[in-house]
Amino acid sequence: MNQSVSDAEMQPDTEPDEALVARSRRGDRAAFEELVRRTARLVYARMYLSCADRHRAEDLTQEVFLTAWRSIAQVTDAAGFRTWLMTVASSVAVNAARSAGRKKRGGGKAADPIALAARESTNPGPAEQAELREDRRRVLEMVESLPEEYRRVVMLRYLAGADYETMTRQLGLTNGSLRGLLNRGMAMLRERMKET
Repeated sequence: MNQSVSDAEMQPDTEPDEALVARSRRGDRAAFEELVRRTARLVYARMYLSCADRHRAEDLTQEVFLTAWRSIAQVTDAAGFRTWLMTVASSVAVNAARSAGRKKRGGGKAADPIALAARESTNPGPAEQAELREDRRRVLEMVESLPEEYRRVVMLRYLAGADYETMTRQLGLTNGSLRGLLNRGMAMLRERMKET
């Protein structure tokens, strides 16, 4: 039995997330680094959606993982690690938006319509706030008007920041089906945006 544990430690790619979480909870930095490697894109996507700035998203991603490392002992359900991590990411994004608002730093509009809908307000002036709210409302209405099969995958991927592996598992789809639904859903969304 000790041999299989040492084999898993030598080949972290084959070790399930649950085992890595358990090892991380015991203070194993190498196990946590493997979890970071596996989830970095997911967290970065979530952070980019919140700020629409590549460099800021990188900084916030690092902050998420620092917070997660300090709080890993709170994970009671190892199978729910990614969900817990996305909750940490959401908290970091909200705190960053509040901090930016306090510093009265505004930013330009997000180029991506989904990022526009997900972006947190940074306390722009009243006219700009009203415009941003209206833009978000219109984009979310367009997303919500998509047929259910497309709406669900577009929202999971671009608003919730779920990765393909999580989505295929949660929705019971093959990777190819999922990508097809996402491509068609985004094409429909672009068309609806052109119409308005």
